[in-house]
Amino acid sequence: MLREERLDYILKKLQTDHKVLQAELSSDLQVSEDTVRRDLESLAQNGQLIKVRGGAIPHSPNPYSFKERIVYHEDDKKHIATKALSYLHNGQTIILDGGTSTLMLAKLFPANLHIRVITNSVPIVAQLIEHPVIEVIFTGGLIGKDSQTAGGMDTIRMLEKMRADICFLGICSLHPDAGVTGLDLGEADVKSAMVESANKTIALATSDKMGTAEPFKVCNITGLDTIITDKPDLPSLKPYINLGIQVI
Repeated sequence: MLREERLDYILKKLQTDHKVLQAELSSDLQVSEDTVRRDLESLAQNGQLIKVRGGAIPHSPNPYSFKERIVYHEDDKKHIATKALSYLHNGQTIILDGGTSTLMLAKLFPANLHIRVITNSVPIVAQLIEHPVIEVIFTGGLIGKDSQTAGGMDTIRMLEKMRADICFLGICSLHPDAGVTGLDLGEADVKSAMVESANKTIALATSDKMGTAEPFKVCNITGLDTIITDKPDLPSLKPYINLGIQVI
């Protein structure tokens, strides 16, 4: 089989199975695992997949720009945010990262909810500044125009001074082995600081993010306490449950 045919087979299998294993590909394609490894490396360098131990998994389908993401799976995000409301009560301090799922959650806060919100998100600040009782702390830092979030060391230092009851984390990619990952190194560093600053971390993740990965690590999968998703009964969620993570 020609190299181009092998690469095409790998990509089609990845699309169907949402993962590929080197040993299985070696058997299917009748080539050595070294050849498969080189094929996967080539596809990874072209941005067509993410290599993991023993194989590869897909990239997240999530658009990068905040403006594009805000209408992406909007109904699913509202469903997730509605479930997340049950974790909130008066007197809490929470962290909301700069995702569109966390913005949806902020939009649903009831008028009598009396909490403190720490965020690096410009849209979330704009949303909550009109709330009658919620106290808002903006982390500050250099604002990215695409992400509409603050980032950099100033943001991280601010977060290191905070202690929150819950961090609600918007998810780009989630995988049992790769953990929580993202497309941007700076954003991943900020999210990591948010996780470290909270007693509990709740991931808000649409089901299309499951089993995908990106280049930059936020935290291990065991850094999450709960995953709130739109389709909690999917078989693909079983590995997370087996690791002791609550999935709702």
